[in-house]
Amino acid sequence: MVHIGKIIEEEFYRQGRSVTWFANMLCCERTNVYKIFKRESIDSALLFKISQILNHNFFSYYTDNL
Repeated sequence: MVHIGKIIEEEFYRQGRSVTWFANMLCCERTNVYKIFKRESIDSALLFKISQILNHNFFSYYTDNL
């Protein structure tokens, strides 16, 4: 099972980004960023936006497990 929130969090910290920067890029509050990190699943539109912001294909974690 893919825990996409943890994968996003790992990539986010690997890139050395700040939560404030990420929240601004997502047009949301900082608390929502932490909620994203806790999600086991995520809406595809939001995942697409996160993939663009972090320049990382998070969809591959699902397709690699097919």
